[in-house]
Amino acid sequence: MYCREKSILAKKYHMLSLDDLREHFVTHLLTSINKGEPKNLYEPISYILTLGGKRLRPALTLMTCELFDSSYVKALNAALAVELFHNFSLIHDDIMDNAPLRRGKSTVHEKWDINTGILSGDAMLILAYQLFENYEPETFQNLAKLFSKTAIEVCEGQQYDIDFEDRNNVTIEEYLHMINYKTAVLVGAAMQMGAIVANASGKSQNAIYEFGRNLGMAFQLQDDFLDVFGDPKSFGKQVGGDIISNKKTYLYLIAKNESTPADSKELEHLYSIEPKNPTDKIEAVKRIFIKSGARDKTKTQIKQYTEKAIQLLNEMELNENGKDQLTVFANNLIARDV
Repeated sequence: MYCREKSILAKKYHMLSLDDLREHFVTHLLTSINKGEPKNLYEPISYILTLGGKRLRPALTLMTCELFDSSYVKALNAALAVELFHNFSLIHDDIMDNAPLRRGKSTVHEKWDINTGILSGDAMLILAYQLFENYEPETFQNLAKLFSKTAIEVCEGQQYDIDFEDRNNVTIEEYLHMINYKTAVLVGAAMQMGAIVANASGKSQNAIYEFGRNLGMAFQLQDDFLDVFGDPKSFGKQVGGDIISNKKTYLYLIAKNESTPADSKELEHLYSIEPKNPTDKIEAVKRIFIKSGARDKTKTQIKQYTEKAIQLLNEMELNENGKDQLTVFANNLIARDV
């Protein structure tokens, strides 16, 4: 349904679909990768950039540029900067998590070593900033300023996430603040960069940022939800992974607050064990999530963030066709099952 609706919308308004923009972006990425020397610096960069992924953030940069009546081509370098930063953060996240796999393949630090992962990640961040040099001074300044703000917020979000691993008193508000910084702000920034390149008004830039940020919140909560209640056939990874690793997501925090004392105590116990066969643990946690109302409240929160994003369309200087495209995109983003 999602792909069919996007295709119909694109044809109706003569706009490139998100899938088309993603393909154009991948072509640009593949022709822009530095394959020079030293190989142990640039090969890991090429490796992680070609592992695949949704490419959602850079595609949103291109889409936003188009929506504000400018060619996506102008935003290709800004989109590549977003993708470089995102993958830089993934390399370092994998090192911190000691993760062996990324998108089903060996992580950079496993394939090479930790030092290579750190250095290649650092280089990706620098290369991202260099891409802004392709723009006129004012555009360069605005892109770099937004990028720096977003980068430090993502780092702060990652630190909050690390801190929360050792805390048993994380509040729902703290968790939402963490995913706002770790995930949502980069979605907002990706869209605002497209608006900056298109020379949209300051009002529209701020509105599209908040649109993207609210969708980023919905997207992350949907990820948390699908990890527990998604269809294993379409989700693309093991359902219950967060439960197996005792990750205290929004679902867990709601359930902990809303459960009976007995269920709350059982939930704490379940999140303190690591059985060899986690099937019974996953099912027990899911029952508590449903009984406590955490499942339904998470779905409600996802819907609220999406509705808030859509309301922001009224603050943008876009024609009705553009607003319709963003509305369809927002509604289908939270209807996804992958």
